[in-house]
Amino acid sequence: MRVTVLSYNVHGLKDDRAALYRVVRAARPDVVLVQEAPRRLRWRSRCAELARGCGLYFGAGGGPALGNLVMVGQRVRVLADRPLRFPLRPGRHLRGIAFADCEVGGVRFTAAGTHLSTDSDERLDQADRLAAVLAVQPTPLVVGADLNEPPGGAAWQRLLSADLRDTADGNTATYPASAPHSRLDAVLTDPTTTTVRYEVVADRDTRAASDHLPVLAEITLS
Repeated sequence: MRVTVLSYNVHGLKDDRAALYRVVRAARPDVVLVQEAPRRLRWRSRCAELARGCGLYFGAGGGPALGNLVMVGQRVRVLADRPLRFPLRPGRHLRGIAFADCEVGGVRFTAAGTHLSTDSDERLDQADRLAAVLAVQPTPLVVGADLNEPPGGAAWQRLLSADLRDTADGNTATYPASAPHSRLDAVLTDPTTTTVRYEVVADRDTRAASDHLPVLAEITLS
């Protein structure tokens, strides 16, 4: 069973919303793992509006997952959702993870989205906690993340050493969208999956829609 997954840091919806909607609709994803989605005042209605604009449905996350949101298409059924929060360090930004137990074509899988800290020590601690919680999730497993560091960093190494795979074909940069030079964003999977296609979507709309370029991966679940 194939699913198309998009991981996208939408920059708090500060940029061209119409371009953002066009980007997601053109990708025709089954699952979108969003970072920097609405998380505070009116987060429910704002996340629902975002999903509608993208031609999708609210799946999990939003406010309780601190801006991490799972949106799904018509093929995907969300069976359960559960947010998780990382410990708050004084003076830092509260962050978390959105989890959704999903089913497509009779195949169950776990979708998770997160956005790690800009602080290197806190980021590694969050990567350790993320790896530990992912290790006990049902597989197949699909993770969309803004890791806030390029490949080779400590957080990447921690997650990849936890039996996760990077779906990327090459080191295609995702940030900043206007002139990308760093790959901060990823779709990670477990070894039960196969990556059929990988793309960082770079065009006029993606440069207008956010400060990050979206990562698109087509994955076979087994």
